Amino acid sequence: QAQLVESGGGLVQAGGSLRLSCVASGRTFSRYAMGWFRQAPGKEREFVAAVNWSGGSRYYADSVKGRFTISRDNAKITVYLQMNSLKPEDTAVYYCAAGRGYSNKYSAYDYWGQGAQVTVSS
Repeated sequence: QAQLVESGGGLVQAGGSLRLSCVASGRTFSRYAMGWFRQAPGKEREFVAAVNWSGGSRYYADSVKGRFTISRDNAKITVYLQMNSLKPEDTAVYYCAAGRGYSNKYSAYDYWGQGAQVTVSS
């Protein structure tokens, strides 16, 4: 059974850093695009970053560009989200996703993790 499991969330002060990890199992995820989305209380889930199956192409939301970095290690079937210069508005539940399409669209992803809470205090 396909499964994505996030880890690395937590509480950090504004300006700090966190690294999220997402380990995939149960399918050949090395051929899937991987993405990160987030959802803040009372808001819709929004795109954060995506990486294609090889790791050679990356795409970021404007709100995180220059601060966040997505990467993947296909040997470990793991995708990472390095988050630097965190702001209070980055506070959300962060979800890892896998899909056939390399996209910023929620509908392009077929598999989702359970989410990891990131809280940034001011």
